[in-house]
Amino acid sequence: MNVDPRAPVLVGVGTAARAAEPIELMEEALRSAAADAGDPGLLAAVDRIAVPKGTWGYADPARLVAGRVGASAARTHLGEVGISQQTLISQALRAIAAGTSEVAVVMGGEARSWARTPGARETAQPDAVPDVVETREPEFFAAPELAAGILVPPVQQYALIENALGHHEGRSTAEHRAEIAELWARMNQVARGNPDAAFGEPRTAEEIDSPGPRNRPLSFPYNKWHASQWTVDQAAALLMCSAGAARQHGIPADRWIFPLVGIDANHSVSLSRRRYLHRWPAMEVLGRTASERIGRPIAGVEVIEVYSCFPAAVRVQQRELGLPVDGAPTVTGGMAFAGGPFNNFVYQATAAVVARLRSEPDVLGVVTTVCGLLTKPGLAVWSARPDGRPPLIDDLADAAARATPTVTVLDSHDGPATVASYTVTFDGTTPVRVAVVADVAAGNGGPARCVAVSDDPDLAVELTAASGAADRFIGSTVGVRGLAFSP
Repeated sequence: MNVDPRAPVLVGVGTAARAAEPIELMEEALRSAAADAGDPGLLAAVDRIAVPKGTWGYADPARLVAGRVGASAARTHLGEVGISQQTLISQALRAIAAGTSEVAVVMGGEARSWARTPGARETAQPDAVPDVVETREPEFFAAPELAAGILVPPVQQYALIENALGHHEGRSTAEHRAEIAELWARMNQVARGNPDAAFGEPRTAEEIDSPGPRNRPLSFPYNKWHASQWTVDQAAALLMCSAGAARQHGIPADRWIFPLVGIDANHSVSLSRRRYLHRWPAMEVLGRTASERIGRPIAGVEVIEVYSCFPAAVRVQQRELGLPVDGAPTVTGGMAFAGGPFNNFVYQATAAVVARLRSEPDVLGVVTTVCGLLTKPGLAVWSARPDGRPPLIDDLADAAARATPTVTVLDSHDGPATVASYTVTFDGTTPVRVAVVADVAAGNGGPARCVAVSDDPDLAVELTAASGAADRFIGSTVGVRGLAFSP
């Protein structure tokens, strides 16, 4: 192929899934990626390794892996939680294109299931410091969200997005829950055909929607099997290099996968500050930009894996990217059923998409990234064929900021407010608390909003029952005093 020697190419993908320490799984995945490229000796030439922070305690996991595989010259990068998984891929691609790296690795792994076994111990790494630490912007939560407490766990924020979306589309609570469950049942159907899925057992829409001892309610309308399942032992590694290095190492051209697009938007707006809780304009910006680069809508791409931590993430992306809302945009089965290793699923998904592209070299593949609470999007387009143009690698933070309307969030509020969205949390299976994001009358500073909670158990039960009260709650007026409300 007539490819510029500086063009970045992905030449190897590897995964690992067994009961073992996270660093062992990452090493295994990287060795598998080198074998996938056709040259295990390529590991000695690795000059850059990036790892997103996981739930493990390693100070510099990339250095541990580098030592194990003989990549003694590799500079190590650690991405803090809040650094998009796509950002680490894009940084590696830029470094290769710029000539500051020849062979780069992006990898991650988790072993939360292994960590529960008696005697599980991580490899000690005293005094280790990564060569580069990628730090995130500070605002993932607005101060009132933190003060209210109830809105910080991700499942609660995604439930707020979910309920806002159902209301916006005019669905009754029953209709909305059925749509969510049917989407997740379609995702489960894909997982059943994925031999690597951690939880590929058949689950019907009714089973997913019905709370119970084996499907405990988390935050209305979500149950356990609506959520990403992160108690898994999974790792993945992506091995990238310049086309010149690929030729030098004799990597067959049929292993090369070309990045056509690698974009993200490193712009943070906390949930309650977003004017439209059911939208993600930043992802629409990325989808439109990618479509312009590849000359077709994202919905026309044959192989798609959207990030799937909760149904709201998939449902909002379907709408922002123009994907069919009655489809299942996954090749793995999604994070509830394939497994959702914390801060690593994008690499697992990319490995699965690459396998499809190699078997069907005339199609394109898209992998999306969610960072935070629909906070910072990422999107990659991969191809087994070069298209004769440099890849589009960009941070669209400015465009995302312009596209995202915001409101002022008050530290507290006394007076009436209109419910924009809500969720209910549980003690075991008992509804106990209601959290709302509510709009208040616009002042001189423009639109404003408050966050409030109610510990009224009767209200919590009413809003989760099939009584119709939940259908009318969004848009109703509540009385707020400080960070508490009453109907």
